[in-house]
Amino acid sequence: MSLINDDLQDLLLAYCEPENELLQHIDRETNLKVLMPRMISGHYQGRVLSMLSKMVSPRRILEIGTFTGYATLCLAEGLTPDGILYTLDINLELEDMVRSNFAKSKYNDQINYILGDANATINDLDEVFDIVFIDADKKNNGTYYDLIFDRVRPGGIIIVDNVLWSGKVLQEKQDKDTRNITSFNDKIADDKRVEKLILPVRDGLFVIRKLA
Repeated sequence: MSLINDDLQDLLLAYCEPENELLQHIDRETNLKVLMPRMISGHYQGRVLSMLSKMVSPRRILEIGTFTGYATLCLAEGLTPDGILYTLDINLELEDMVRSNFAKSKYNDQINYILGDANATINDLDEVFDIVFIDADKKNNGTYYDLIFDRVRPGGIIIVDNVLWSGKVLQEKQDKDTRNITSFNDKIADDKRVEKLILPVRDGLFVIRKLA
């Protein structure tokens, strides 16, 4: 998943904020007990999400794709005291683990964990968001983007994970999943309503700022 070598990754980790005990626990438990543990954001990407959130000081965050809650807690670090983070996921099998992880956090009362199909549950939220983090089924990135765009305030940011797809987006011949990623990236590049850049963090983070 990482686009840089292990030595440079170790250097980056040495110069960023440390991972707290709860996040260490979530990372360890995810790798021990959950299928496809590589889906977790992990330490460095988690610090990037935390920093972006703290720079915005959001009152409302929407996360599409909870997994085991690691990124959720990183994003929650920037919430205002009256802030709420809505996190949506469809995986019922992880519910007990996720709720246990959140219960151990000081942000537990500010997190609204909603299970179900995000295409439906997004429409139940009557909120305007300062940050949206899209990290779910990649084929629906464009669908989620369209669903939430009008719910993001001017100046708010949308962050989309895995947009470099382990470097496969560079390949001339692309499989279906890679074509979906490339198509989404092209969609954002052509969207004049936003400013955008891709950060080569882990598997690629598209950071998109909504204009007025």
